[in-house]
Order: sequence, then C-alpha cells, then structure tokens
Amino acid sequence: MAQLRLDKLLANRTPHSRSDIKSILKKGAVQVDGVTECDGSRKIDPDVQQVTLYGKKLVGQSHVCFLVNKPQGYICATEDRMHRTVLELLPRELRVKGLFPAGRLDVDSTGLVLLTDDGDLAHRMLAPKSHVPKYYLVRLAKPCTPADAARLAEGLTLGDGTQCLPAQAKPLPVKGDYALICLHEGKYHQVKRMFAALSNHVETLHRVAVGGMILPPELASGGYVAVLHKDVENMLKSGNFDAIYERIMTDFSSYSINEVHEV
Repeated sequence: MAQLRLDKLLANRTPHSRSDIKSILKKGAVQVDGVTECDGSRKIDPDVQQVTLYGKKLVGQSHVCFLVNKPQGYICATEDRMHRTVLELLPRELRVKGLFPAGRLDVDSTGLVLLTDDGDLAHRMLAPKSHVPKYYLVRLAKPCTPADAARLAEGLTLGDGTQCLPAQAKPLPVKGDYALICLHEGKYHQVKRMFAALSNHVETLHRVAVGGMILPPELASGGYVAVLHKDVENMLKSGNFDAIYERIMTDFSSYSINEVHEV
C-alpha cells in the first residue's frame, strides 16, 4: 500500500483542521508505533503502522470500508433532516471524513450496504459498465413461477417502457413465497417495478450479496463489520448465482430473521 504523510492521515481520520494538526503534533500528542512523532511530513503505511492521537488508536488503512446490515427506516445518505442515515449505524469515532454509502437501498429495504471513503472503489462498483451483480432475497405476495424467471432472464420491459438487463431469479422452497434475484444494474425501485410488471408485489427486500461478498448471516440488523483492503476485491467479482443461492438456502433462517426484524 502506498505511504501517506502523517498529517494527511490525521486530517482524513479526525475532525481536526490542518492548522490544528500542526499544533497537536507540536504538543507530542501523536504516536506512531508507540513513539512520539512531531513531524507531519513523515511518510507512514497506515495498513501496517499504528497511529494514536491522545492515546486513542486511529482507524487504519489508506481507505476504510464497513459493511452494514441496514434496517428499515434508515436512508443511504450522509445527512438528512427527516430520517436517520446509514452512517449513524457506526460509532462516532468510526465516521471518518469523506465516508459515504456506495450505492443505495430504499428506506423500507434492508441488508448489505457498503460505507467507504474510497471514491475509486465506489465508482468501480457502481459504474454501469462494471455490471457488478447485486443479490436480493425478496418476499413476494405470490410465488415466483418458472415463467416469471424466464421473462426476467430475457430482459423485462417495465410498464413505462424502461428496458431492463437480463436478471436471474429462483424461488426458495420455503414458506413465505421467497425468491433470490440477481441484478446487474440499479434502476430506481427496480426489483419492485420488475415484479410489479409480472403482476406480483414485493413485500420485503433484503440485499444479501454484492459481487462475491455475502452479507454475514450472523450480522444482526443494524450491525456492522470492517472490510479489510484485501477483501474489497470480492465486491467486484462476478459472483456465482448457484453458489449464493445454496448459501442463502443453508442460512435462510438467519437471513429471514434479519430481514423481517424491522417489518
């Protein structure tokens, strides 16, 4: 990982201004690997070296990524006057400068959301040409039939004429008319609109995977987990529908509990 200036890391990881940081360094309040450091121009590797400010360890790595299990009632934004934001699911000390949700889920939808300060990663995930797949566990008003799955696989045309890319869907043989659906794009309310075009209705929607990264089934609603830099590339993989389907089947009780917890 490329090295960073110490003062830049402190500016990114604390609420202090650059001028404040100069004063803080002069006071001897910063340590690198247990040794007091007063030179803000010193280059360090935040993935390897430990930096503390007033004895408190800073969030490491050049960029940070957190996977959160979004409950209902939270919106994917950095601030909002009407709703709580997904950033509020993290402790205040982890809400570093520049942190934002990479992608969105509707306020009434739940599941995997990535919070990061890495704009390049977010662009690679969200760029239309990347087609990073996103997997959703949906509870429907009525079963997803083989005919429905076939129409989705062909590329459905919505009621307003919007053309959708081919999508994979497969019902789960469990009570509640659940199905797993995989999209390679992110149009407005797309999953709900697609099933509406099939004369069905999405009762609940829970995102369970992005690319090759699966939402940990043990992660409670509202919980979070840090994503290490070496694991970030999993989010950019194509994933495997059948493998993720089998994983959801195996851990269905955990996923369904998380999904309906806030309903």
